[in-house]
Amino acid sequence: MDFDAAPSRHFSFILADKFPMFCLAAAIDVLRTTNRLSDTAYYSWGTVSHDGEPVAASNELTIKAASSVQTMPPSDVVFVVAGMTTEFAGKAKVISTLRTLGRRGIALGGITLGSHTLAEAGQLEGHRCTIHWENRAAFREQFPHIECTGNVYEIDRKRYTSAGGTTSVDLMLEMVRSDFGSDLANKVANQFQHERIRSQQDRQRIGQEPDLTGKSEKLRRVTELMAENLEHPLTAGELAGSVALSVRQVERLFLRHLSSTPGRYYMSLRLERARQLLRQTNIPILEVALSTGFTSHSYFAQSYRLQFGRAPSDERRSSY
Repeated sequence: MDFDAAPSRHFSFILADKFPMFCLAAAIDVLRTTNRLSDTAYYSWGTVSHDGEPVAASNELTIKAASSVQTMPPSDVVFVVAGMTTEFAGKAKVISTLRTLGRRGIALGGITLGSHTLAEAGQLEGHRCTIHWENRAAFREQFPHIECTGNVYEIDRKRYTSAGGTTSVDLMLEMVRSDFGSDLANKVANQFQHERIRSQQDRQRIGQEPDLTGKSEKLRRVTELMAENLEHPLTAGELAGSVALSVRQVERLFLRHLSSTPGRYYMSLRLERARQLLRQTNIPILEVALSTGFTSHSYFAQSYRLQFGRAPSDERRSSY
């Protein structure tokens, strides 16, 4: 590709209070390194806050904003970078700006909790998206009509979302690959010792999910099925049948690789999802129980206390 003949692209990053610094730096450094390796100024970027004032990241370092949402320069892609909380100063102004940009056909993106802001602005309707695994349960409860996957990033037409962390690198590398091809994208990845550019079909690792790399593929598939079916848990026979094994064979795999039975492992996934919902939403505790596969409130409360040493109601009171 003739880099010199290619049009330039400008990225604006709207920063919410307590935004994740790593995600911002990772995204911008991919753009910077692409410019360096291609010996061009193809990409440009700028930071934006709701009022043009500096913004403190979650690590308490402060970043100067180049503009406010009202003075933001014309941009090809506008990302919202948010983390820690869905509420932040100037949120109404940011949402209004996103709606205006959406009507104009501008490409929009969300990094980590930025996806939640895009959804609140109505900019993910009819689009596939992703969000950090810790916030996915609450997102799906609030926006059940939006397809929110558990993948590392999603690109759906003019909507770009990533789960945060190192997935920011993968998302931006995919954009570089789309603009300039795989060769340059791989060279940029090598600069960061990034061994493999993940595709948007790659799953996020969830919570305390163990690393099953190099272990049984059938075990990995069973654990994925468990994570995908928390509201209506699958039976031991259904899980075993999905990978053409007997129930006893699946039990042996779990004991050998995870030092747990399938039942205990499945229960821990369901209770972890319940804890996320209790911490991140205000939906009734009974609904939390039902959405994680418990038909009895008392059994849910007993199981929760055994797992976390506190009642669901105590978890809710400590979060709100």
